[in-house]
This record gives sequence, structure tokens and C-alpha cells, in this order.
Amino acid sequence: MPIIKMEDVSKLYGFGDATTVALDEVNLNVEQGEFVAIMGPSGSGKTTLLNIIGLLDRPTNGKYVLGGRAVSRLRPGQRAKARRDTIGFVFQSFNLLPRLNVIENVALPLAYKGWAQTKRLKAAGSMLERIGLAEREYFMPKHLSGGQAQRVAIARALVNNPQIIIADEPTGNLDSASSRLVMELLADIHKTGNTILMVTHNPELTRYATRVVFMHDGSIIADEQ
Repeated sequence: MPIIKMEDVSKLYGFGDATTVALDEVNLNVEQGEFVAIMGPSGSGKTTLLNIIGLLDRPTNGKYVLGGRAVSRLRPGQRAKARRDTIGFVFQSFNLLPRLNVIENVALPLAYKGWAQTKRLKAAGSMLERIGLAEREYFMPKHLSGGQAQRVAIARALVNNPQIIIADEPTGNLDSASSRLVMELLADIHKTGNTILMVTHNPELTRYATRVVFMHDGSIIADEQ
């Protein structure tokens, strides 16, 4: 059974003559362990698709099943718990909290799970070791390079041990050397069994994926292994 199953999913914004169709009857199945790159011009619906998959937004029409559960039937608390426990997010702009140091940033999702501070920091420390930034754990975000900040953001996304990683332009703000480090890290994470969905504008990065989905005007126009 696919971990992500979307049937005729549409997303509309606005009303009447001002209605914008962000997604137009999208059908998409993603199996556990796939690495899917999503490409397409600006405004093609890529981020809307990720937001719906990541439970940050709801479809206007259609059916979305996540891990065998129909998302429309989840109560708000269940949605929040599914998002927290199943999905890790990596954004283009890192979104690290400037007043927390690196290890505190990585430990943050575990605070929402009610973990004690010592346990949180231990798990965050292990994750920073895994991504090769253990020596930066007490640095503040402003003292990191862009590539280091994005790797910290990936560690924060992974600390909950989510099944799915959603990455929206994760290398968009990085130079080519940092982009390569981040992509190799995502490729290593994929090898351990995580499912990854990544939006990118850069065709070169699709070589890390097992599948490439092309979008245009809110629809999937091509889906290639």
C-alpha cells in the first residue's frame, strides 16, 4: 500500500471570478522509500502539493490517504499528531530560531512530544553527529554557513524519526558545494528507508531521486522513474 495516495485532489483559492486553481485533480501514489523530485515552473502547484501532503493545508476536493488513513477523517489534534510524528520539513530558508543554539534548534520538535530536556539534547547530539556537525552544537545560527544551517535544519527534521521528509527547494539558497553536501546527506537518509519528496528548480539535482514528477498549471504532466 502506498504511504501517500492522492485521488483527484484539487485546491482552489478565492471565490467566483477571482478563483485560482492551484491544484487540478491531481492523482499521485508514493511508495514507502521512494525519493521523488517535483519540478515545474513557478506557480505550477509544487508547493501547494507539498503543503497538502505535509498536512499544512487541506484539499478543496478529492481524497488524500496518508499511511492508510483518510486525512479528511482526522480531527485537528490527530492531524497535528500525524504531522509531528510522520513528517519532517526542510525549507529553503532554514527557519532556525536565532536565539537558540544549534543543539537546541535540533531538539525543538522533541519538546512538543513532551520529552525531558536531557533526553532531547542527547537525541539532538546524536543527530548532529550523524550529519557531521557535532563540533558546532553550541554555535548560534548566525555563526553558521548556509550549508551548515541547512544541514542543521535537516537534523531537526530527522530528530523525530519521521517516515516522510518534505524538502521545499532545500538547496535554493546555497552555493554549488553546499548544495552537493546537502543532497548527499538527503541521499544517505533515503538509503536508510525514509521517503523523500523534494521540490527543486535545478534539473541536476534530480539525479539523486528515484522518480521525477513534472507539474504545470496545477497538474502532473509527466511522472518518470
